[in-house]
Amino acid sequence: MTFMKLNIRAAMLLGSLMMAASPALAEAVLHRGNSGEPQTLDQSQTSIDIEAFILKDLYEGLTIYDANGKIVPGVAESWTVSDDGLVYTFKLRENAKWSDGSPVVAEDFIFSMQREEDPKTAAGYANILYPIKNAEAINKGKMPVDQLGMKAVNDKTLEITLERPTPFFIELLSHQSALPVNKASFEKNGAEFVKPGKLVGNGAFKLVEHVPNDHLTVVKNENYWDAANVKLDKVIFYPLEDQAAGLRRYEAGELDLVYNFSSDQIKRLRDANPKQVHVTPAAATYYYPFDTRTEPFNDARVRRALSMAVDRDFLAKDIYDGTKLPVYSLVPPGLENYGEPSKADFAGMSQLDREDKAIELMKEAGYGEGGKPLNIEIRYNTNPNHQKVATAVADMWKKTFGANVTLMNLDISSHYAYLQEGGKFNVARAGWTADYADAENFLNLNVSTNKTFNYGHYENPEFDALMKKSYEERDPAARSKILHEAEALIMKDQPIAPLMNDANLWLVSDKVKGWGDNANNEHLSKYLSVE
Repeated sequence: MTFMKLNIRAAMLLGSLMMAASPALAEAVLHRGNSGEPQTLDQSQTSIDIEAFILKDLYEGLTIYDANGKIVPGVAESWTVSDDGLVYTFKLRENAKWSDGSPVVAEDFIFSMQREEDPKTAAGYANILYPIKNAEAINKGKMPVDQLGMKAVNDKTLEITLERPTPFFIELLSHQSALPVNKASFEKNGAEFVKPGKLVGNGAFKLVEHVPNDHLTVVKNENYWDAANVKLDKVIFYPLEDQAAGLRRYEAGELDLVYNFSSDQIKRLRDANPKQVHVTPAAATYYYPFDTRTEPFNDARVRRALSMAVDRDFLAKDIYDGTKLPVYSLVPPGLENYGEPSKADFAGMSQLDREDKAIELMKEAGYGEGGKPLNIEIRYNTNPNHQKVATAVADMWKKTFGANVTLMNLDISSHYAYLQEGGKFNVARAGWTADYADAENFLNLNVSTNKTFNYGHYENPEFDALMKKSYEERDPAARSKILHEAEALIMKDQPIAPLMNDANLWLVSDKVKGWGDNANNEHLSKYLSVE
């Protein structure tokens, strides 16, 4: 009897221990479906959101966005601004550390931003930091990097001086190009500093594995200043350009999150589980740039005619099931400091009237029926929705002008690399999501000196002069008026054809907690957990 009681007690004790140990032993893993393979994990070379999702888990800037898209303190726990709006003084967190345990100090940000502006780095997003004093001159090789307007008052106090007051400067500092680089790792490893085992970050997670085109794994960074509140042990990113495959894996329970999915699945998915389908209006524009270096796209009449012939209502409603809105302006609506965008002059016309006017313009330019043949290649990044849009636009141009239209697609990394490196094209698919809530962020895409994102190499001295004037204007109302004039000029010349305002499409499993929809499309893994 005593022996049996001992056995029973032992079994009960063992069971209790196992039950108590199970939660501790269970690893909290989030499986994130990303919509493509990142081109880079180097802050200075990044350009697209699928890279930002990863980078912002590995690194933390002076400021960050919370789960609801609100700007909040990051490495900088607080800051003050001088009365003239030119000097920002940041107090860094005492317990901010790199993943190797070394402290994050003011000099880390100075080194990183000097590297960003150094012309030798050839950073595509160097212009993000142009509001900092001397940044643009340094980036254009006119001044040495040590003249950048930044100073370490002490290890935990950073002072940044601006060229001019910039109302959205705090937002700029949350951008991935403003993330710090670990100087010791960079100097030791060179370009290899982005590799697992060599990447030293200061974010909530650290990189442990990267198998290109298969998966990328990050684990909780025990040295992160807020590690106690990070609920995930591991996050695995999957580069899923094949949206159908991503959806199948999500529905099979292999993925907890999926970014971007074919819009024709929205109704079915909503019918099955509406809470898991997240369609959030975004400060983003889906557009087609024209290569203004090549004929006939160097003729504004041709560009205007092609833009007018696109039935945007059909694209938004029939292809995207209403998850996008037809637009006739580059700047999306909803920016508080800008107001109603300046639309193209044909925005108020019916589609039939637009097409009639487009045919007249095309004939005037010498193309179309009775004129020179119109041969057009549309390039787009591999994606079922983009293919549908390109196919529909090709059909519209064929029916309206008798154009011979061909399609070409590349994976997302190759597509944008080709455009950013200056490759020639006819028409290309592109999208722009606001880095900060200001019209300048969209209009700057057409400034002649923007060698990275001015894909069509548009040059207009009048437009450049208006943009320059906007940077010098401190009165918000006067500045907004100048930017509206600049947008009106773009809508007249049509170096780009804005087609739709985007929406962020996510599938979020019921297991995921802490998710917040927001127009900025900011979703740091540090705020998430899985049940």
